[in-house]
Amino acid sequence: MNVVNPATGAQIETYNEHDADDVEAALGRSVRAFEDWRTRPLRDRERLLANAADVLRENKRRYAETMTREMGKPISQAVGEVEKCAWVCDHYAEHAGAYLEADHHPSPPGSTVKTEHEPLGPVLAVMPWNFPFWQVFRFAAPYLTAGNVGILKHASNVPGCALAIEEVFREAGYPEDVFQTLLIPSDLVDDLLTDDRVRAATLTGSGPAGRAVAASAGEQLKKTVLELGGSDPFVVLDDADVAAAAETGAWARNLNGGQSCIAAKRFVVHTDVYDEFLDALVDEIDALVVGDPTDEATDVGPQAREDLMADLHEQVTASVDAGATVVTGGEPLDRAGAFYPPTVLTDVPEGCPVDTEETFGPVATVYEVDGEGAAIETANDTEFGLGASVWTEDRDRGERVASRIDAGCVYVNQLVKSDPRVPFGGVKDSGYGRELSETGIKEFVNRKTVWVE
Repeated sequence: MNVVNPATGAQIETYNEHDADDVEAALGRSVRAFEDWRTRPLRDRERLLANAADVLRENKRRYAETMTREMGKPISQAVGEVEKCAWVCDHYAEHAGAYLEADHHPSPPGSTVKTEHEPLGPVLAVMPWNFPFWQVFRFAAPYLTAGNVGILKHASNVPGCALAIEEVFREAGYPEDVFQTLLIPSDLVDDLLTDDRVRAATLTGSGPAGRAVAASAGEQLKKTVLELGGSDPFVVLDDADVAAAAETGAWARNLNGGQSCIAAKRFVVHTDVYDEFLDALVDEIDALVVGDPTDEATDVGPQAREDLMADLHEQVTASVDAGATVVTGGEPLDRAGAFYPPTVLTDVPEGCPVDTEETFGPVATVYEVDGEGAAIETANDTEFGLGASVWTEDRDRGERVASRIDAGCVYVNQLVKSDPRVPFGGVKDSGYGRELSETGIKEFVNRKTVWVE
């Protein structure tokens, strides 16, 4: 695996891939590790997870720099990502016991009936490059603490991050092989999915990748959790705090270079505040600093790969050819590296790429609607259903509108985010299942009913 720094275009590292024999050996080790790990007291597993949080905090700068080199995340955001991983470890170290406590049920006199939560076994995680630490810890913290063991197949452009995560668990004192990283190409994933020793799988990625994993796992009757793409609406109603909405909206679209499934992508704005909001949004976006991701002052770094930037620009170009208007941005920057400027498009024609496809980069589309009903209709006019944001000064109105938007999560007067304390996931083509909170830790357990007479 050749690692290219997207900020410079220079190759910076090469890693040897694992092959089919390595996969076979890893599976054997994973099964053996599970037999011991599943019997460890939950309190021991919680303590080790707290250790992992300490390791993350002690090494956060080094891990952040690895992210920045491999996929271009601005260094301040990379540090924040490592800190968030420590937070999710803290959360499950504190709450896993309560989440996994047996549920007791009504039963006849003299009997006891309960549901226990037992681990399934080795869980395969196929993870993306955009949040190379957070996406992994979002699955690993709950699933390992529930007693499962993990096998990570990370994106091929972040192998250093994948190995660093393995290091975190090793340094935290986890038994050998409870968490393993495999540096393998995508064509070996199906071998893992179809192997009887892998009991479940989770994937964060594209729709096609999700369908492929779901199909293979489904044939084997294996549980899966899929967190796929998004084209999240950011709805600004006529009574919104326009300045606050624009400030948050600019960040919600361009955080992580816009490379986020839950980024605000379609801005749906009531006509009464449309001009005011558009002007404010463009001002906020134009103020963002695009540049060297190792510079603490940088807000937007490069896209993760040159080909991804080319795909994004192709979506923009085709949409402009169809009639969309570029308000700001719209052309790759004339400099080394895969830099694409924060871009705003208006007058978006129905059916053009930026209208119907997910744009995985700093491209915002702005739609003008004439009322609340039209805003809801436009927000739901997508095959995706991951998150949504609604802006209004009337909290009751915000809840009412939120209830009518087809999404896995809706935030009123806040950007969409994943938080260890609340379930996260989507509907429609954004996938199924939930991560985080109590719901997340119970996705990959056997809910075993035990009846004692």
